[in-house]
Amino acid sequence: MTDLRTDQRETQQETYLAGYAEILAAVAGTGRRLTRDELEERRLHGEQAAEAGHSLRSLVRLHLDATRTSWPGGTTASGPDGTAPVLAAVAQAVDAFAEGYERAQRLAVRQEEAARREFIDDLLYGRSDLGRLAERAERFGLVLSRAHAVAVAEGPEAYDDTAPVTRIVETALISRFGDRRILITTKNGQLICIAPGDQDDVLSYFAKQAYAATDGSRVAIGRPQSGAGGVVHSYEEAVSTLELADRLSLDEPVVRAADMLVYPVLARDRQAMADLVLSVLGPLREARGGAEPLLRTLEVYFDAGCTAAEAARRLALSVRALTYRLDRIHQLTGADPSEPVHRYTLQTAAIGARLLGWPAQEI
Repeated sequence: MTDLRTDQRETQQETYLAGYAEILAAVAGTGRRLTRDELEERRLHGEQAAEAGHSLRSLVRLHLDATRTSWPGGTTASGPDGTAPVLAAVAQAVDAFAEGYERAQRLAVRQEEAARREFIDDLLYGRSDLGRLAERAERFGLVLSRAHAVAVAEGPEAYDDTAPVTRIVETALISRFGDRRILITTKNGQLICIAPGDQDDVLSYFAKQAYAATDGSRVAIGRPQSGAGGVVHSYEEAVSTLELADRLSLDEPVVRAADMLVYPVLARDRQAMADLVLSVLGPLREARGGAEPLLRTLEVYFDAGCTAAEAARRLALSVRALTYRLDRIHQLTGADPSEPVHRYTLQTAAIGARLLGWPAQEI
């Protein structure tokens, strides 16, 4: 059976040699070069062979075998037995054949890239039939019946699928994890990693590699979501988390949506949040230098676990200077940052101020 298949394949490949022996005979008799039509015919055969899935190596070998078999005898066009023009014709014919073969391969690659991009767009926008989307996902290594999580990296510049950064990160993940049903892509200039929801190590490693490759980026990781629509939900959550981290001026290079669920809740009622910020922190605008330095002091103080010494170190102040600022906040707002009763109100108002862009923007 194997021998029969091999014979059938060789017979199929021989169809791509149609007219080749005749070309060699004509060249040997006249010493001419191949005509434009003959070259285009060789290219067409090359394209057809590529589309049929034959290997270029076997086809080149077949041309050389045909050259030996069909070598014209008794020719006198140029040199002994017309060798020079025939060899030149062989080179032309094989080169044209390979050009057609490569042209078909490039077209196939472009079509594959177009299909992949269309799938990514449908997947991340959730605009395709979910059943059909799940079928197409198998082709790209995803099983959408499982839960997936998405990490999104935003660097100092926009990236696409052909960017060196994208290839570097993708190569690093493949080298580390192999076939783990991971998909690396780009969207809106951001690097994206889609991985099974139970493989947080993949997303953490992606964040590390993206940070290194982009010379400092921020990565947001969405929560695992189930089903065919889970990927788009996790992706949207990661993108929203990136935007939120930027509005809050967070320093962390990696932020997780699961750790920031309280912020969307706080921002849901904008008017209520604005009222809180203005009523609690509005008096800080009366301070020398405006509200910003004291607001920053509150943020650092809360981030330091309300430890004055650590907050002073982060702000490059003396403990005495920090204490003075906290006292000033108490005087202006009537709320004492060191008192648990007042702390929650001040901290919530400080978070709201960052979400709303206050005091730089009027609210």
